Amino acid sequence: MQKAYRIRKNKQFHYVYRKGKGAGGREMGLTYVRASKLQVGFSVSKKVGNAVTRNRVKRRMRECFRLQMDNLKNGFYVFTARPDAAGASYQQLEKTMNSLLRRQKLYRDM
Repeated sequence: MQKAYRIRKNKQFHYVYRKGKGAGGREMGLTYVRASKLQVGFSVSKKVGNAVTRNRVKRRMRECFRLQMDNLKNGFYVFTARPDAAGASYQQLEKTMNSLLRRQKLYRDM
């Protein structure tokens, strides 16, 4: 995923947490705010595991989102990993992410 699509500033994360609507699953949570462009941020706390585990979870979440980007509405998305994400496979993370996006009705009408 290109860096132009990422949320990086703490101020942007706080904006999404403050104004956004959320949904949660076993491995991750999603907070979403409508916006004119598509950007995404990933938050993985130290509760998830050591640095290697947290980076692996983030890479998997980024790849799951990258494959869905073309089908999603514009807005700011923030995915927050939960401790169960450390032991989850790529397929489990993908399934959870898809169900969160469907529950929030964030797919474009095709």
